[in-house]
Amino acid sequence: MDAKPRGRHIEAARNDRLILDAAREVFTRDGFDAPVAAVAARAGVGVGSLYRRYGTKEQLLQRLCVLAMEQAIAAAEEAAALPDPWAALESYIRACVGFGSGVLAPAADLIATTREMWEVATRARRHADAVVARAHQAGVLRPDATALDIAVLIEWLGRHAATDPDPEHANAVGRLLALALTGLRAGSPAPLPGHPPRPSWYYARWAEPL
Repeated sequence: MDAKPRGRHIEAARNDRLILDAAREVFTRDGFDAPVAAVAARAGVGVGSLYRRYGTKEQLLQRLCVLAMEQAIAAAEEAAALPDPWAALESYIRACVGFGSGVLAPAADLIATTREMWEVATRARRHADAVVARAHQAGVLRPDATALDIAVLIEWLGRHAATDPDPEHANAVGRLLALALTGLRAGSPAPLPGHPPRPSWYYARWAEPL
């Protein structure tokens, strides 16, 4: 008697995954003005099915943001398990750039911050800070590079779809990432210019939920 409900649950979970993967791809490729109908078409589901799961485009984007931050947490946890502090930091940065961690950053001006988004972002920041602090304590990360410097680096290099088929884009990002990692190493001859990114500048884009 439980077969049908269980089957419907599996199908609903599958459709949800299809919708989320399609939404990330469509919004990355076409921008956040892309219609929800394009997401449904890419996912191979009806628009009605999409709206039953996500009542608005904003809700869909909010869910994508949570998933991206959960990916960043997983990347930091995997990095923390590595014995070498530099390898851990590099693993974390490469993983976040690789899955396109910065893709949804421009959505900050378009959607409200939910309590879930805020809480997951706080956990993600705590995990990232731990990876960076460990590298600092081991003396392998240049002392004037901050966790926010690395967050901005990840965001700017990670504004692409993980499935981007353009090999030239992937090549360029890979080279820039290698250059950035070299510059982050302790022992760099010149200090960084300017001042570290200010938290008020970086985090003000996402207003704390009421």
